[in-house]
Parts: sequence; C-alpha cells; structure tokens
Amino acid sequence: MSRSQSRDKLDMAFILTLACPDRPGIVHAVSALLVQHGYNITEASQASDRTSGRFFMRVAFDATDGTTGNANALRLAVATMALQFDMAWELADTAHRMRTLILVSKLGHCLNDLVFRWKSGLLPVDIRGIVSNHDDHASLAASYGIPFHLIAVTPGTKALAETQLMNVVKQEGIELMVLARYMQILSADLCTQLQGRVINIHHSFLPSFKGASPYRQAYERGVKLVGATAHYVTADLDEGPIIEQGIVRVDHTMNADALTAQGRDVECAVLARAVRWHAEHRILRNDTRTVVFR
Repeated sequence: MSRSQSRDKLDMAFILTLACPDRPGIVHAVSALLVQHGYNITEASQASDRTSGRFFMRVAFDATDGTTGNANALRLAVATMALQFDMAWELADTAHRMRTLILVSKLGHCLNDLVFRWKSGLLPVDIRGIVSNHDDHASLAASYGIPFHLIAVTPGTKALAETQLMNVVKQEGIELMVLARYMQILSADLCTQLQGRVINIHHSFLPSFKGASPYRQAYERGVKLVGATAHYVTADLDEGPIIEQGIVRVDHTMNADALTAQGRDVECAVLARAVRWHAEHRILRNDTRTVVFR
C-alpha cells in the first residue's frame, strides 16, 4: 500500500457511540453492520446498567482495504439500526478535532496546562479561542497564537456578557467549552443552550470550604486529602454529572501554599483527562451519572 493510500485509509475512521434499552443482539447487530460496510473494529467497549436497564457502547473502526468509506451510507445504515433498538447514537469522524473554547479568570494553571498539552499534540482538540473576564492571560494566548476575548462581567452586565460569549461560540462553531477556573456562574438559560458541551473543574471539598481560598481553609482544618472534580455544567451549581476525580495525600509537613500547589496540580490533571475523554467520545450520559470508556 502506498503512503497516500495509507493516509486515505486512516482518514476513513469513525467512532460510534450509542445508548439504548438493554436487550440481546445489540453487539451482534453493530458488529454485523460494520462488517457489511467494510469496516474493521479497532476498539470496542460496552456497559450495561442494571439499575436503569440501559446499554452503552463505544466502537472505533476504520476502513478495510478496498472500502470506499461512504460516510453517508454508513450513517443511513446506523440510523436504520437505531430505530430497531431505540438507540440514541452519534457517529464521529476521527479526523475531526473538536472546536474548543477555554474560559478562565485570574488563576491560570489549568489554562496553561491545557494549551501546553494541545500545542504538544497531547490533547485532540482545536482550541479556537480563550475568553476571560480579566486581561491577565492575554499575553499567554498571544504566545500560542490563540485569539483572546476579554468579556468583562459585572452584576449589571452579566446578560450582555453572555450574549457576547454566545457570539464567540456561534462565530467559531464551538463544540466544547471548558471552564478552566472561570469564576463566573453561567445562567440557567446558557447552561440549557450548551447542555452536555461545558466541562468545569473545581476542588473536591464541596460542599465544605466554599468561597475564597478553599485550600487555605482545608489547611486550617488539617485535611489529609485534597482533590479535584471535573463535571458537566448544569443549572444546578457544581452538581452536574461527574466525569473524573483525583486526589493526593497531604500531611502536616506542608504549609498552606504547598497544599494549594498540590491541589492545583490535581485540578490540571483531572481537567485534562476529562477534556481528552470528551474529545475522544469516551463519555456517555446516564441520567445524572456518566459512563466513561477510558
């Protein structure tokens, strides 16, 4: 196979995710459909939730030799199968990089980590812009060649600020929004418009140690574990479906600054995993929970 033929073949690769009522024959039907259309399964994961009676599946596949890779025919076939099994499904082209917008306030550790991973090829997204209510990170955005949008937010201008934010979302065709320590609460209306497309990160002490300086509050209480939670954003503040969590042990030898540094490291790692899994279509919603095919 020539180099150009190999590249064309790799371009014909997809990920199918689906959720439906659990019943016999689903895996067989999916596999048979892909074989019939000339595709080879490269990765497959599935899960059954006995509580809800739901079945979840993620299948990655590419074209075999001689396959023309007709995506329209494939989508039609999947849609027909979905009717039989009452499936909610999504078919993604692996060549596509999810158009992503990062929101940040003053703390830049998560932003810096995300753009470094993206620039290094470790994060399979297309970062189309950075939005902030402060100008602290304008120079960082410029150093990576990422458009920076300063959208000030005050109690009196919150509605206008969200309109400006949605203008950026629409202009850039944003598919994923990441709140990388963005210290503004999104309105219920915005959460509804962007349902399933916004990921947030915060420390895992909640509901304890609310407000300013949570790590210092934790230090003063002598905690032994600090952690972070990444979740989808909903109108219920910090209560959306959890994607990923992480923890690290701390002890009496650490002062408040050291404990804070440990916490921020965990935030960076947890958020990066959540963003990557979302971009790779590894997360399926299961009511208030998630199924994550790592």
